[in-house]
Amino acid sequence: MPVIIPDIHVKTAGLVILEHRPDSTVLASLFVCLCLGPALRIPWLVRSLAIMVKSRRVQVLLILVVLSFLLIYFPPCSYHAHMEEKPSPVHILILSSWRSGSSFTGQIFSQHPSVFYLMEPAWHVWVKMYQNSANVLHMAVRDLVRSVFLCDMSVFDAYMSSQKKKSDLFQWETSRALCSPPACDSFSRSDIITAGNCKTICGKYPFSKVEEACKTYSHVAIKEVRFFDLKVLYPLLTDPSLNLKIIHLVRDPRAVFRSRENTMADLKRDSNIVVGSQKTKGEMGPYNTMQVICKSHVEIYKAGRQAAPSFLKDRYLLVRYEDIVRDPLARAAQMYRFAELYFTPELQKWVHNITHGKGHGAQAFDIGSRDALRVSQAWRKTLPFQKIEKVQNVCKDAMDLLGYRLVQSEEEQKNMSLDLLFAQNSSEYQILKAEKLVSIPTL
Repeated sequence: MPVIIPDIHVKTAGLVILEHRPDSTVLASLFVCLCLGPALRIPWLVRSLAIMVKSRRVQVLLILVVLSFLLIYFPPCSYHAHMEEKPSPVHILILSSWRSGSSFTGQIFSQHPSVFYLMEPAWHVWVKMYQNSANVLHMAVRDLVRSVFLCDMSVFDAYMSSQKKKSDLFQWETSRALCSPPACDSFSRSDIITAGNCKTICGKYPFSKVEEACKTYSHVAIKEVRFFDLKVLYPLLTDPSLNLKIIHLVRDPRAVFRSRENTMADLKRDSNIVVGSQKTKGEMGPYNTMQVICKSHVEIYKAGRQAAPSFLKDRYLLVRYEDIVRDPLARAAQMYRFAELYFTPELQKWVHNITHGKGHGAQAFDIGSRDALRVSQAWRKTLPFQKIEKVQNVCKDAMDLLGYRLVQSEEEQKNMSLDLLFAQNSSEYQILKAEKLVSIPTL
């Protein structure tokens, strides 16, 4: 902290030294010139020199040289000094839908030592207010997300018990920040921490540690699947207290559908909120849910890229999960640059290893090492073509918009040499857009 000395006191002290201790001219001039504000330095210098000329003329030249050096190279100690301000936190929202690779993408941010991460905090809103629709709950979800970005965890008081612990927070163990100091003392902040290890050791801490930990990070990241309209987030994007960037993560709807089939029981409550309990029943129930999800991706993309307001410039990034698994290091680096984060060598190694393992991704919410590219295309070998046709029918607009090739037969579906992902700048994709979606800009 700089010493704060009122200018009038500084000048008085300096004059006393000059007038009563002429032999201390250098000391007096040095003291005052360092402590006075810039606007008062020159008048003081002139006055002090007048006194010095009377007492020690032979020292004037030397004093001028010394003071000039000090004025240039040393900052003042008064309140006029400009303190270096702490950079504003960066807020990242990973916006996606269920079974789209969002948990893995969230881990790319969670494992970064500069990031405080929470996975789907709005789960608590939907559990508490499950009788409402997704659109009705948008405002409550948005308010909760804003509070979390600002590290105000009292927002959970409305949705959780007054006796809550850190371990009562949904999927808390997936947050490296909640598994390291100050939220847990068993690991270092630079460690790569698995959810299993964290859950075993770090569950005993009080809920207050969540807010305490959040306030110590330069970046706050949230993965959320409960927004279906980007416009709902406009108030956060224009909020001066936030520095919000949005990563819009999408995945091939056919792969999403196949993964949802394997987790239907886990997603039942969420599906009821998305489309209403009546529309989730019967043979068309899963397709009704997919239709809403696909439509939301179209609307979010259009709001983020086609008709984006000025405040969204450089703050919206579309990422396809298939692009991540094809080139994990390049896509992770792209997301880190967007979020203003450094891609450390340790994280590069972790990203490579977790996407080049031998696992099959059998457990729905597991983030363990796996052959990510092979797992991402498993639907092509296991999903009946009749179901694929129905998914393509309800999600055609989204697939055309986001660059997913439709298959016309079971033979095409199982022909693994046929790439179903259009390259973002391929000529074939450009032709498709020109023919079917003329107004769509380049991805």
